[in-house]
Amino acid sequence: MGGFLFGYDSSVINGAVEAIRDRYDVGSAALAQVIAIALIGCAIGAATAGRIADRIGRIRCMQIAAVLFTVSAVGSALPFALWDLAFWRVVGGFAIGMASVIGPAYIAEVAPPAYRGRLGSFQQAAIVIGIAVSQLVNWGILNAADGDQRGELMGLEAWQVMLGVMVVPAVLYGLLSFAIPESPRYLISVGKHERARQILSEVEGSEVDLDARVTEIETGMRREEKSSFKDLLGGSFFFKPIVWVGIGLSVFQQFVGINVAFYYSATLWQSVGVDPSDSFFYSFTTSIINIVGTVIAMIFVDRVGRRPLAIIGSVGMVIGLALEAWAFSSNLVDGQLPATQGWVALIAAHVFVLFFALSWGVVVWVMLGEMFPNRLRAAALGVAAAAQWIANWAITASFPSLADWNLSFTYVIYTVFAALSIPFVLKFVKETKGKRLEEMG
Repeated sequence: MGGFLFGYDSSVINGAVEAIRDRYDVGSAALAQVIAIALIGCAIGAATAGRIADRIGRIRCMQIAAVLFTVSAVGSALPFALWDLAFWRVVGGFAIGMASVIGPAYIAEVAPPAYRGRLGSFQQAAIVIGIAVSQLVNWGILNAADGDQRGELMGLEAWQVMLGVMVVPAVLYGLLSFAIPESPRYLISVGKHERARQILSEVEGSEVDLDARVTEIETGMRREEKSSFKDLLGGSFFFKPIVWVGIGLSVFQQFVGINVAFYYSATLWQSVGVDPSDSFFYSFTTSIINIVGTVIAMIFVDRVGRRPLAIIGSVGMVIGLALEAWAFSSNLVDGQLPATQGWVALIAAHVFVLFFALSWGVVVWVMLGEMFPNRLRAAALGVAAAAQWIANWAITASFPSLADWNLSFTYVIYTVFAALSIPFVLKFVKETKGKRLEEMG
């Protein structure tokens, strides 16, 4: 549910972009800041979630995020000014940032090594399902409002209803957090050994030597003590090399422009002549392709490994993005792309999302949850996730202005980053498939 809300809250704004522009009469630059400002909250939430989780536990951290999601949904649906809407976007962003860290960390700590990749990929599966459901709900609300984002519905404008509906999964997330066990690693850290044994027996099987597992975890934790930002420092360039690898994975995941497809796709298709209802439908079909790719990754992440999937995905993204750049280089005819370029743009967009989803979408979250040594994990994951949100903000805030300037060249930039991700993986990223967390280092 944390992943679902992460995806839902991140992309639900897609359905409200043009309505916000019209209601508050703002240009592309100001509009981009309102859309992207949530990502500043995401970065802060991601940077602090690890420390919060170490102090009060993983489950309490999830419950705080659920409250913030709920408050943000209500506030975003009932804004009285543009700055007010931006504030509630930051609150929701803080919750997304917390969920982005606590989900992979919790799964990595609870999952047996043989299944950790597949279980870790459930986080990404939930994210893409959240994205798809948000687009489907937006499409349904738009049709109920006769295709007008500012049409009246339940006493509000349609776009306000889109943002307010998130209350339902947010409350469900909070309730379900009471039904899952605390991380055995956290319980051992606060001296609750017997409860930790019970949970290890449940998740790893009663045939496992529980005393040996508890001892192994305790030994690892004694070596790590409490991770802090200071522990990440060292090496030639401020951070330890492994931290830079995590930051690099996060930045490349965003600099290929994937979230343009989920924050701005309806606006993008409308800008090349597609009518609003169809543009929302295309956004939904892209989200379905996202789910298909994620399922493929879940099947192969523990069989093929993390690195091969990342390289395959990068090659596919280069092809899809390059074709989009070519299609968008054409002059519009009567406000629309020529038929051939229009179909190429549509198909290439789906190819790009498919290859992202079956590779970087899943692999990065799995690796960030497992690649760091125990003594660095919480702090390093927080820094890497914060870097991801800052990169996400840079892409999201810059896209409207870049697109107004030259849409084709914008996609050339994303293509270059997709191409650069290949040598980065080959040179710096190590395979983590099948290793215990205690072996990392």
